This record gives sequence, structure tokens and C-alpha cells, in this order.
Amino acid sequence: MDPTHSDSETKGLFTKMKKKKKGDKGYTIANKGAAGEGEDTDSIIDAPVVQNETPQEDTSASAFTSMGVSFTGKQSKRSKPITKIHGNEIKSQAYQIAVTIIEARQLVGENIDPGVIIEIGDEKKQTTVKEGTNSPFYNEYFMFDFIGPQELLFDKIIKISVMHSKLIKGFLIGTFKLDLGTVYNQPGHQFVNKWAALTDPADIRTGVKGYVKCDIGVAGKGDSLQAVPKNSDAEEQIEKNLLLPKGFPSERPWARFYVKLYRAEGLPKMNSSIMANVTKAFMGDSKDLVDPYVVVTFAGQRGRTSSQKNCADPVWNEQIVFKEMFPPLCRRVKIQVWDEGSVNDVALGTHFVDLKKISNEQDGDKGFLPTFGPAWINLYGSPRNCSLMDDYHELNEGFGEGVSFRGRVLIEIAVEILTGGAASENKLLKFAKDVKSAAKDSKSQKKDPKGGQGAEDGKSGGPADKSNSTDAVVEPFEVSPEINEIHNEDFLLFGAFFEASMIDRKIGDKPISFEVTIGNYGNFIDGISHGGPSKKKPQDNMDIESGPLLHGGESEGIGDASASSKSTTSPEKPVITEGNRTYYYLPYHSKKPCIYVKSKWEDHTFRIYHSNILDNIAERLEEGVEEVNSLMKISDPKTEDTLKNLLYDFTSRCRTFISVAEKKSKMKTMNALDKKRLTLCRQELEVMSNDANLMAMEKKKMTTSDILREVQNIIQKIKFLLDEPQHTVPDVFVWMISNNKRVAYARISSKDLLYSQVDAERGKDCAKIKTLFLKLPGKRVVGWTVQAKVDVYLWLGQTKYAHTILENLPYGFEPENPKASSGHQITPPNNLLYKEQTLFQLRAHMYQARGLIAADSTGLSDPFAKVSLISHGQTTKIIPQTLSPTWNQMLLYNNIQLYGDLADICADPPLVVIELYDDDAVGKAEYLGAAVAIPEVKLAGVPYMPPSLQYYSIFCGNISGGDLLGAFELLQIPDSGPEGLPPFDDPDPAQIYPVPANIRPVLSKYRLEVLFWGLRELKKVQLLSVDRPQVFIECAGKGIKSSVIQSYKSNPNFTVQGDCFDVELPEKEHLHPPLSICVVDWRAFGRSTLVGTHTINSLKHYAYKPKPLPPPTPKELIEVKQEPPPPPILQDPLCPGDPIYSEIAPEPAFPPKKMSTAGRQSMSTMRKSLRMSKRKKRTIADESAENVVDWWSKYYASIEKSKKAKAKETANSLTMLFAGVEKGKQSGGHVKISFDEKKDKAGKKKKEEELNLATLQIYDKELEAEFNNFDDWVKTFELFRGKASDEDSSSYEDRIVGKFKGYFCLYKDSGDESAADGGQLRIMQGVPQNHSMKVLIRVYVVAAFNLTPADPDGKSDPYIVIKLGKTEIKDRDNYIPKQLNPVFGRSYELQATFPSESLLTLMIYDYDLIGTDDFIGETKIDLENRFYSRHRATCGLQSEYAIEGYNAWRDATKPLEILTKLCKDNKVDGPYLQPDKIIVGDKVFTGQTVFEEEEERVESHEHLALKVLHSWSDISGIGCRLVPEHIETRPLYHKDKPGMEQGRVQMWVDMFPSDMPAPGPPVDISPRKPKGYELRIIIWNTEDVILEDENIFTGQKSSDIYVKGWLKGLEEDKQETDVHYNSLTGEGNFNWRFVFPFHYLPAEKQMVVSKRENIFSLDKTERKIPAVLLLQVWDFERLSSDDFLGSFELNLNGFPRGSKSAKHCDLDMLHNTDEDENISIFQQKRVRGWWPFAKSGELTGKVEAEFHLVTAEEAEKSPVGKARKEPEPLEKPNRPDTSFSWFVNPFKCLYYLIWRNYKKYIIIAFVLLIVILFLVLFFYTLPGAISNKIVSG
Repeated sequence: MDPTHSDSETKGLFTKMKKKKKGDKGYTIANKGAAGEGEDTDSIIDAPVVQNETPQEDTSASAFTSMGVSFTGKQSKRSKPITKIHGNEIKSQAYQIAVTIIEARQLVGENIDPGVIIEIGDEKKQTTVKEGTNSPFYNEYFMFDFIGPQELLFDKIIKISVMHSKLIKGFLIGTFKLDLGTVYNQPGHQFVNKWAALTDPADIRTGVKGYVKCDIGVAGKGDSLQAVPKNSDAEEQIEKNLLLPKGFPSERPWARFYVKLYRAEGLPKMNSSIMANVTKAFMGDSKDLVDPYVVVTFAGQRGRTSSQKNCADPVWNEQIVFKEMFPPLCRRVKIQVWDEGSVNDVALGTHFVDLKKISNEQDGDKGFLPTFGPAWINLYGSPRNCSLMDDYHELNEGFGEGVSFRGRVLIEIAVEILTGGAASENKLLKFAKDVKSAAKDSKSQKKDPKGGQGAEDGKSGGPADKSNSTDAVVEPFEVSPEINEIHNEDFLLFGAFFEASMIDRKIGDKPISFEVTIGNYGNFIDGISHGGPSKKKPQDNMDIESGPLLHGGESEGIGDASASSKSTTSPEKPVITEGNRTYYYLPYHSKKPCIYVKSKWEDHTFRIYHSNILDNIAERLEEGVEEVNSLMKISDPKTEDTLKNLLYDFTSRCRTFISVAEKKSKMKTMNALDKKRLTLCRQELEVMSNDANLMAMEKKKMTTSDILREVQNIIQKIKFLLDEPQHTVPDVFVWMISNNKRVAYARISSKDLLYSQVDAERGKDCAKIKTLFLKLPGKRVVGWTVQAKVDVYLWLGQTKYAHTILENLPYGFEPENPKASSGHQITPPNNLLYKEQTLFQLRAHMYQARGLIAADSTGLSDPFAKVSLISHGQTTKIIPQTLSPTWNQMLLYNNIQLYGDLADICADPPLVVIELYDDDAVGKAEYLGAAVAIPEVKLAGVPYMPPSLQYYSIFCGNISGGDLLGAFELLQIPDSGPEGLPPFDDPDPAQIYPVPANIRPVLSKYRLEVLFWGLRELKKVQLLSVDRPQVFIECAGKGIKSSVIQSYKSNPNFTVQGDCFDVELPEKEHLHPPLSICVVDWRAFGRSTLVGTHTINSLKHYAYKPKPLPPPTPKELIEVKQEPPPPPILQDPLCPGDPIYSEIAPEPAFPPKKMSTAGRQSMSTMRKSLRMSKRKKRTIADESAENVVDWWSKYYASIEKSKKAKAKETANSLTMLFAGVEKGKQSGGHVKISFDEKKDKAGKKKKEEELNLATLQIYDKELEAEFNNFDDWVKTFELFRGKASDEDSSSYEDRIVGKFKGYFCLYKDSGDESAADGGQLRIMQGVPQNHSMKVLIRVYVVAAFNLTPADPDGKSDPYIVIKLGKTEIKDRDNYIPKQLNPVFGRSYELQATFPSESLLTLMIYDYDLIGTDDFIGETKIDLENRFYSRHRATCGLQSEYAIEGYNAWRDATKPLEILTKLCKDNKVDGPYLQPDKIIVGDKVFTGQTVFEEEEERVESHEHLALKVLHSWSDISGIGCRLVPEHIETRPLYHKDKPGMEQGRVQMWVDMFPSDMPAPGPPVDISPRKPKGYELRIIIWNTEDVILEDENIFTGQKSSDIYVKGWLKGLEEDKQETDVHYNSLTGEGNFNWRFVFPFHYLPAEKQMVVSKRENIFSLDKTERKIPAVLLLQVWDFERLSSDDFLGSFELNLNGFPRGSKSAKHCDLDMLHNTDEDENISIFQQKRVRGWWPFAKSGELTGKVEAEFHLVTAEEAEKSPVGKARKEPEPLEKPNRPDTSFSWFVNPFKCLYYLIWRNYKKYIIIAFVLLIVILFLVLFFYTLPGAISNKIVSG
């Protein structure tokens, strides 16, 4: 852009505008309502100038206007007000990370001893080590605690490593990594039963190293993790169940992630270390005291660049290369700039790049790999002060909102997929080139020692040797010249301050100014040393700070820009607010100070424009949803039309964006990510607009609430899309400066302020007055004080649009321009002068509030409100001791001066801020929250309409602090003065004005009936127990009190149950005031003490609903055909044998009779025969399941049933999902389903018997959650006392001091109600008597899951404690050692008296031998609510009726008696018994009632009556679901960790009133005792075993073979054969017997192992593991360790049949067997055959073995000896003569090894030796003999 042109354009600009505004003033106001024509004309006038400059902008503008979509409608002068004054506060939370390591499979390695290590951050935990197996089973549970902000948690990496643990040398087998954010984003915040694929980080070419099956869950407060029983399924398909988020491919290739770091700009020049500051003091300001380097962290890997000495604008040109599988399971790349210090390094700023936002995981051409830049990222953090200690250093490390710009870094991210591992040719060639160029660069850089050190720190020891490891590599790269040629545009930031009020009293005594900065531009206060003695002049300081932000030749232009900027307002002394002395305000009356900052940035505004269009679409949708919701509340008929219009409007906006995106996608300035993101947005919007269109045209059959849910999803998707990852212009900071110190700030996204000619592309706060609530930097202080409220008009844009900066200001101003400088350069105005002034009166009608925060120790508050508007503030009266105050007070504010045009004030009035406080007699008032309201403006001369009261949400930080009901109106004071305003009521003696009658709600007479049942769990108050409590109910000034309970301990129920009172309430339901429940305790001398309170904010739920008409009598019988109910998923289970039908009943030929006594007695006659049939059934089951059918059989059958039901549900949802997708994907879905069908088919035969078992209902939550808290007749209200802390809701539990049981019924009082009801209160109908009752209670505790570890070794020794009233059962003797998933199987029987003993507490403790036992968690059950509930929760209804056996009827009353009582209590006609049918009311139920038993016909209606009870909810009018036989899963909680589950317990409770017949014996649920077995294995022979040894003499190969075997888990009972020495063919003969005794649970198919974990363990730990036999073949070595040759594992429950001969035995036997062909040793008992040994997937030998399984009793009767010993000894094997040990038999060794092979040579050598010896002796003795001869001769 030509600078001269821009100068000429800005010349005279403001004078031209001034004239235009003056001239058009009347015209503009008159047409203000007509869709902002004034603005349109302005833009039309200015349009031609811009058209010539930016043709690109024009095309988009025309696109929007041609489509006829008006995005913003009338341009508002004010931004949308915020509802939360102190939003976006990052809070620390407590989380629990639960990891269960179940098993591992396919681990790579030979004879390994694997252990699993779990690392999260610095915490490390380890499983036990399993010996000699590649598929260990662990089932170990680990818990990690984390406290901190959610963002920090999500970046934590979970690392699961499998180590081969050996004493001398252990090695890593493989690792798996993912971040906690990925886990938390899963359904239920967890992965369940998933397989993690292990890889070797040191060598990525080797592929998968094995799999670990695990559960990983992250639970915050209120989250619950699913607990699933763990077992090993040998046939499980691992690849289909990998630990990956939905949509990830199962095979993930390796990829290189390149993070290129070019350079940084504008980093803080100050080094914060003490030594550096001392140096600076002596050396002056000449040097930047910062040595920056960058650390990039990704997926647990870390790379670091070199550090640049003394440089605030460093250039690195280095890239960090990470290797990780793609797509990665870690979402964020963390980029941190650090300053290297002599003592310690300091973080300068942190930025996170979310990979999800820079990539797209869709299939095909739609998706794209992560790509970013080259683009700048902006760093934010602590203020750029030069203090010695940085108080806000955590802001620089990425925790909390940054309060200042800290520089920016130019980076680029790219990903390269390594196809076929790292060894792929084409990629490697490219990589080699990079390495060569890097080597060249490194040679040239060798002179710089610092660079070398940096590289070393970054672990970049030569890329070649690390090409296959995952260590981060740091290397230099060459920069393309285009990067340095980025063109910068001039930007202008203009602001005008309209109001600065609510300034805190602490800073109100010094002059105050405001500073507005963008990047480092306008930041003129830094550099002044506050503590130093010599204060530098501001001018010098400007020169220092206005140095170059960018590089090279650009510095001159910026220097000029900085010089011509005015970023700070002139200091002004604050004035005390009228009527509120705690706040000050700045008197910006007619003169509004302005600031302007010129800056230079790259012109990438198109990114922001796209974001803003999407933001506008999302905002319009949100507004539409709010509107539809409000219409739905009042059941407006226009709701559907409004929703349709919203959807049509959305589709048209989407089309507009799509058309613009297509034109803009060809822009040259776009990088790869820009183009990809634009395409992505276009595609996503196309899909969403099509969906919206279908919904609007009603093609999809959806309800309004379903559509709204879909629209909410669309809004979330758009919000994800509009978040632009590539920053352009940094955020704008507004700082309040007092006494030359930065005090409080506000941060505004530059996106929201950016100007565009096109309305839709403009930021939502651009050229609008935005209300900012300034806050203190860093963590907030206690008390939530507002530092200041500032109304500021802000405009940001390129300087070529500078002529529009004042366009949207409220009319009536004159710009006050500074005096022209010598260069005649025109700058924006210094001030705006408003001449026109209007006086207003504010009437704040403060009616009432509800749901306020409790601030006093009583659990109540003394609330009052401060209402502030600009220079005025007033306070309401204080209402003592309430959380729902009714002030009914009007606050009057006279003579409020508002400047500017009346029409603007009307459209965009200033905001009213209402703050609520709790008055304290001593000390400061406590803050309760604040609300923001827009007042209604009423002009003089316009007919007055009273405002209507409405609710304003109060927020205390992010926490909801209740609602305020009020109205606010600004009335223009007419010329005649305040007397001409609408009249109001006279004040009371205290000069308090009430809310005028025409504004107060219209009241009607209502009657409120109250059921007083009783009080429960009252805690001590003021150290004394509560003894004589009374309840006060208060609503709208009227109230009622209960009778006084004379002795709370003996009977906590009220003697008078029902009462009522009349009250006047507003006719509009939503205006009904809250109802408060107060409990007081009467003490001696007539004193009363408040115990606790409860406030009900909405009475809507208690409005009286008349009961439906009773069902017709049998004469007018409505014949209904009822389909047999489908098999339920989590509903009442029905017997598969006797389906239930309701059908059209023929007109009865005779009048049906009620069941007679004789009919009842008929039961006893048939018992005998029914018993017989049951016995027959049981024997069949016994034969099939090998064990007696007991309660546990029912339990496991129920688990199977619920699993199947869930699987069916998922299959159904899958078919529905695939129905709408193209055929290619559809087939993929069906493959999965057909596989499941195949599996089912295979298992059908096996489980036919199980299907006939009766089942019970297993709920994965509390019974209360399933049956609506059993509050069908009474509700339980928690009573609160004590201070509510907004910091943490942990105090919530502590504040509960008791519970009130009662109910309310509200209806309009018409005067003749009591006569109609016969004088009885409506609320009393059907309420039971509340006298005391004795009850027999049976508590059954089945098992517990995932208990929190209480011992240092990560385990617990849990036992049960049950408390009911004064009775406590401590089951300490039956603790279960070292278990986090104990199976208790315990039942307890207690006698209780309701109501004094109605709260059952089940606690689980950890047993400790020394010291007190540790408390793990507890759960509490209100038995009384269950006992009296209509759902009949006393004893669950069984699915089938049986007299004895595992499913014997356990209720005290029979089904028919229960049905008769229900009909009687509910006044239902029936039951009428007929052959094969029962008639109840208007329903006919049919089923079998006559049973043939041993040629005898027995009639019984019990079975059918039970079916009727299961269908009780179908009885019209009075029917409800009855509680079936069940097990509930209840969470355990600990008071020190509120809301965090400490485990779950499976249990149920039966209750039997004492006045009924005694029930049968309790159900025996004691855990099954494992059955003793003995496995006898005879190892006969081996064949083809590989030969490992080589003879040094002969070179012949041989092996010294022996076989080793053990059962997994019983490693200490390892047994091995003797050694078959010197096998030359791989054949070994043994005839050796192994004997393995073990314990086994046939029903669970698991082996039970009890053993001490270490020498210090006091108890044996019991663990259930699959029964797996491990056989290994070894080569015996005498002088070194034995060589492992091969092994195989057999799961004794299902293993392949051995082959009949060694020839047919191969590895395919183990892998390619069908599930049906597998055999179980528990069924087969005796098996013989050949099985293969394998090592590293290769055949290494074969073994002939015989397995024989006998029970412990049989083993005792016919024992056998181990090895070849007695009894039943085995004969010695017939081994070849060569089989011996050389060490034991040296002569044999000589014979076989030397003599047999070298016999010929030995004889020859021997002969030669004798000959030589003869010759030697001959020649030796010859001279002597000759001399003797000579001498003697």
C-alpha cells in the first residue's frame, strides 16, 4: 500500500466526518429504527475509495449482500453484556486415575519374566513379576491421585512399559503412551478391557512387541467409573479391541513430527535472576539480558534448541524431530521459551498447539495431516516488570491466563508418515539428504560452543544413529528466502473511554490512567525501576521501549509508529461515588479520553474474518436456542415456527459462507493450513446445513427437544472450527495504572475487535462500547473484589480503513484533535467532546432474591444489595438471616447525567451492576455474587408502561449464586422536572420506597398443604444434641409450624402429620417466591437454637395434580391385547419358559369369583410334586456344570444375560448407524455383527443349560437412582448450616446437619375444597401411619470393586462394618487379605425399629495388625423410604416362582397374597382367578396355572400372579414398577475426598415387618470354596528337539535335553525331568511324572492361588487366575546357565487336541484350531498326544505327554508318585548307550567319544609308540652293550 496515499486519505478525515455527522444528525435519528440506514449511507459514501484498493474484500462483501443475508441486522453501539463478572477462573480439582493391568499377550522374547510399570508424571507403580511366560495374567489395580487444574491433568502422559526383570540384566520389551486428555474424552472417561499395543522406543522398525490388556479411567468429582469383572478369554480378537479412541485405525504407522523454530521477537529484555540484575545496574541498558532457548515437549519426548546469548530477538533456524505413531494418542505440543540463567533457568512464555485443530482425521481426500505455518505464535504470561522476584512465574509456564504479551515465535509444524516403518526407501533417501545438509550446517557452526551445547542438551547426538529411536533430534535447517520476505501492514488500534467506575477504594486516592497495548506497542511503562532511587524520565523510557519489534529495515517504520502513538490516557483523580463510599469513579462527563496505537503486523486478517463469520453464525444460533427455550417454558404455539425459521436462517448463512470460502481459497497469502481449514469449514458447514434443512423440513422425525440437542451439537462443532490456531495479531490488554504501577487488567481477543467492511467478518466487539470488569493478575484473592468497571470503545484495523474508526460511536460528539505538528500529520482525536446532556432518573425495583450463598455460620446470610450505575450507587436494606430475601424496595437515583444522542441512549443504555453482600456485625461485608442488568429507557413524552419483573442470574465467580427478581428503568426527567415523572408509592418511616403496585406481581390465594413426617440424622448444635426440634415452614411472609418432637432420640417422627396454610402467591408460576424450611431446637428456659435450613426455589414440582379416574369395574371390562414384553436390557427379567400374555378376554360365562381360602390351600397339596420336578432339573444341571447349582450360578447367569443384552443393544445401534452410510462402510459393519453371531452360535450349545437358570437384575448404580429416590410419598430435604465456601464445594458435606422428611402440595384455594375431600387433606391420601415399627433386616454383601489402596504396598485388607442405629456389626475376623476386588459373600441379620433406626451405613475398613484400621469408604441407605415406597422395595420379586432350590421364594408372602394386598390397597377390582388367567382391573393376564406332576394335575396361580406383579406398571392409573430381585452397585465415599468414589460395593437389602409371617432362612451367598484337583502329567518322549551343543573333537551336534513344567501362578511348584544326555537326534526318553495339586472354581473357570507375596507378608493373598500349564524344553549345561530351547502354554479349559504321532505335530496345531475343536481337561479327564515346542515363532521340538486330571478325593484314594517313584512307579526309559554325563562317567565318555571314533588311529599310535620305545631303548642300550662286549670279550 502506498504510504503517501494513506496519508492523503487520513488528512482532513476527521473534519469531514464531523461535518457529516452534524449535517446528518436529524436524518440519522429519524431513520434509526429502519435497519440502521444511517450507517448504510455512510458505508455507501466511503465504498468507492475502498473498492479500488482491495478487490478481494469487495468480492466477499458482494457475496454476502447478494445472498440477502443480514448477519448483524441493526448495528448495536454496545457489546453484549457479560453475565459472569469473574468468569474464566482456572480452579484446581482433585482427580483419581485408575489403572487396571489385566494381562499381556504375544510379548516378544524367550523365557521372559515380564512385569508392567505404569508411570504418570513422576509417580511410578509396578505389578508383580510373572516367571517364564509370554502371556502373563495380572489383574492388578492401581490408583493415582492428582490435584490441579484440568488443563495440566490432560497433558500428563500415561506410560505403560513391560520389562523383563532379571536380577543381573533386565531389559525393556515395549512401551505404550497416551495422554490423560484422550482418556477423559472417552465415553464414561475411561477405556475398558482394551489392548495397548507395545512398541520399542529404541527401535521403531521392529513393529509391535506385544499387547497389554488394561482399563484406564480418569474420575473427577461426581464421576463414576464402570467396574467390570476381569477374566482371560483365549479366543479374544486383540486387533479388534485395541486401546484407541473411536475412529482411529487399528494399524498406526510411525511418523516424524517436525517442529521448525525460525526466530522470536519482542521477548522480555530483562533477565529475572538476581546476578543479571546486578550486572544490569552496573553496565546500563545497552544489552538484552536474556539468553533464550526453546523447549518443545510432545508425547513424553523433549527437544531443546541452542540458546542465543544476550538476544531478545533470537534467530535459531533449528528443527526438532519427534517420532511417534500416527495418529498420536497425545494431542498437544508444548512450546516453551526459556531464559538460560547462571543459577536456574526461567520460563519466558508457553504456548500449546492442539493437533486436533491443525489436522483432520476424516477418511479420504477430506482429511489432512497436522500442518502449521510458518506462522507466529504469541506468548503471554506475567507482567513485563523487572522486579527481582516474579510473583506470577506460573503464568509463564502455562498455568492461568497470561496478563501480558511476552513476545512471539515463528514456527512451523509438519508430519511425515513413514510408510512401512522407518526403513522405507523413498523417505529414507529424503531423510539422508536432510542429514547431509544438517552435517554441513553443523560443520559451519562448530565454532559456536554454545550451539554445540544446546544440541547436546537436546539429545541430538548425530541423526544417523538415532534414525530408528524415538528420541527427539535437534538439527539446523536452511531457511527459504520467502520466510524473510513477509510483508507487514500498518494497523491502528483506537479506543475511547466512556466510563470508569466501581474503582476499588484502596487505589482511589492516587491519580489513575489507563494503558492500552497490542503486542509490545503502546507498552511504555516497562523499564522504569520502581525500587531504584533515580526515576528515569518517561521520554527516555519511550525511546528504550519503542525500539524495533521486528527485524532489519522494518525498525524505522515502527519507530515512527510508536512515536505517533498515544497509548495512555492522562492521569485523573477519582471521585467518590454518590451513595456508595466504597467505590470511586473517574469524572469522564462530557470529555471522553481517547488512545491510539499504531503497529505493524503481517496481513493475515482473512483468518480472523473467517473465524468471525463462524462466530456470528454460532452466536445467532445460541440466541435462537435461548428464544426457543423461553417459548417452550410457557408452551407457546409459535415455538415450532421459531425453530424452523432459526434452522432456515442457519442454512442460508452456511451457504453464504461456503460461496465466500470458494472464492477466497485462491488467495496467495494463504499457507497450507489456511487452505485446508477453509475447505474443512466449508465441508462441515455443508453437512450441518443439510442436517438443519432436513430437520426444518421435518424429514427427520424428531421432537423439539431432540432438535435443540442437535442444534447444541452444531454450535459446539462451529465453536471448535472458529478457534484459529495460527495467531496473527496479538490480544489487546487494557491496564489500569495507579502511581506508575500496573494495578488491574482486562484482556480482549484481537479477533473480537478487528474491523472489516463486511458486517459478518467484523469482530463482535469492534467499534462498540464494551464493558470490562478489571481484575488483578494471577490467582484471585479472597473476596472477589471488582477492581474497576470500564466502558471502552475499541476499534482495531488496517490504517487504510482508519476513516471508519468513529463511525459507530454514539452520536453527538466532536473530536478534539491535537495540534497539528510541523509535518501536518493528522492523528486520531485525543478526546471526544459530547455537548448534548440529558438528565435521567434510575428506578431500581429490587423485589426479592432466591438461592443465595450462605455466608454465616448459621447457614444463612444477612443479604443486602449494592446497585451501581456510573457515578451513582445505593444500597438496599438488610434482611436478616435468610437465603431468599424479599426487599420490596425501590432505589431512586436522581440527576443521572448521560451524554450523547437520546436514540443511542435508548437503544444501548449503560449497564446497571447489582452486587450482593452479607452484612457482618464485625468486619467487612462478605461478597455473595453479582448480576448485570440492562435498564429499560423511558423517554419523556412517550406513554409510560410499567416494566415487568424478571430474573437476573447471580454469579460468584463461576459458581451460580442464585437469582435476583427485579426491574430497572431509566426515566428521562422532563423539562418540568422530576414532578412530571410517573408517581410512586410513599416511603415508609425509614424513608424506604416500596416497589410500585403496578410493577409488583398480581397475587392470588393459594393453599399450601404440608406433610410433616420426621427429622433424621440431626447433628449436634453448639456442642449439644438436638432433643426437642420443631420445623417452621415459611413462604411469602406466611408460615406454619409443626408439632414439637418431645424426644428426638426415642421417636424422631411428628405426632401431627398434616397441616395447611393459605398464602398469596403471584399468578405467574415462575414468579413464585422460594419456600424455606427452618428447624429449631427448644432448650431450657424457653431458648431456641437454629439447627439448619433448606430453601426450595421452585414450588412448581409440588403443584397438585388430580389423580386419574379409577379403572372401570369388570362389567365394563376393556379388553386390551398386550404383547409379550421383549427381553429387557436392564428391566425386570422374565422366565423364558412361561411367557406372559394379555389378550382379548371372551365375555366370562360365569361371574368370576375372588380367590377363596380353598384356592390358597391348594398350594400345599402341590408342593411335594413341585419339589420332585425341581430336583430333576437340578440333577441335569449338575451333570453339565460339574457343580451344584447354587445362588452363584444365578449370579453368573445374570451377569451373562446383562452382557448379552448390552451386546445386543450395541449391535442394534451399530446396524442403525450403518443403515444410513454408503455400502462400502455398511459391509464393514456387518462383518463385525456376523462375527458376533458366529461366536454366539458356537457358545449356544455350551450354555443351553445356563439359559434355563432363573436370573436376577444387576443394577450398575444405586437402587434409588433406578426408582427415583423412592420419593413417591415423601421427600427428603437436606438441612444446611455453616458457611458455604465458593472456593471448593468440599464443605458441602460438612454443612449438612440433618434431614427433614416431608412433602408439599400447592393448589389454588377456591373455598370449598375441604368439603369435597371429606375434610381430609389431599396430601394425606395414601400416606402410611408414622408410628414405630419393628423390622427384620437382612443385608447381603456380594463383592466390592476397585477399592482405594490403604496399605503402602498398594493393596488393602478389607472387611465390612454395618451400622444401624445403635447396632454395629464389625466383621473384622473375616477380612480378606491383600485384595482391592474382594468377594465377600456375607449376609447379616439385624433387628431394627423404624423410625429411630432407619439409616443403614455400610462401611469398609482396611485391617491393620498394628495401629488403627484405615477407613476406606462408606455408603448410606435410607431404609424407611424403601420400606414405605409404592415400588415395594422390601423384598425384590424373583423372576420365577420356586418352592425350594437355588431360587427358592424368599419373601414372607406369596405372589398371590402380594397381588391381593396391592389390589386392596389401591382399590383395584380383583384379582379374579380363572383357569389359565387372572383378571386385575381392566387387564386380563393369561398363562399356565395347571401343572402335570406324576399323572396328577395340580392347580397353582402363583406363577401367573408373579407375572402380573412384574407387569404392575401396566395397570392404568395406579400402576408402578415393582422392585425385582436385584443386586445394586453402590459407590463408596470418604469424607476427606468428597464426591470421589473410593470403590463400589455390590449388595442388596431385604426387609420383613415383624407383624407379618416370619420369612424363610437367609439366602446362602458365601463364596464358593475352590475344588481341589490334581493334574498328573507323564512326559514320555521328545522328538526333533533342536541340537545346541557341538562336540569339540567330532563337531557333532547334540543336546542334553530335559523338560520343565509348572502351572502359572504356582511357580514355586516347578518340576523337571531328569536329563537325557547327549541326544544326537533331538529324541529324548523320560517316562517321568509331574504331579501338580491346585484349587479351581469350575463355575468361574479360574484357578485360585493362595500364597504369601513376600517373606514379610502375614497372610496369604488369594488370587484368581486362568488355569494355564507351561511346559518348556531346556539344554542342560554343567558349567554355565542352561539354554532355553522352547515352550508351549496350554489353557486347561480349552486347548488343542494333541496329534497322534510326532510326524503330524506342528505349530499350526496351536494357532489354527477352531474354538469348537478345543478340549477341556475338566471334561476330558485324560488326554495323550504330541504337542509342539516353539521359540520365537519357530518349531524347536515336540513332546509326547499324557495328562490326567483327578479330584483331590480321588487323588487321596489312588495316589501316584512323582518322577518314577512309588506308588504306581514308571519304568526307566530305554535310552541309547550314548546318553550319559561326561562329568559323572569319564570312562564312558572316553569310550564313546574317543575310542569309537578314533580306534584305528589309537591302535596305530600304540603300535608306533611301542616300536619307537623299542628303538629308543635299543639305541640307548646299544653302546653299553657293545662296550661290555668289548671289555668282557
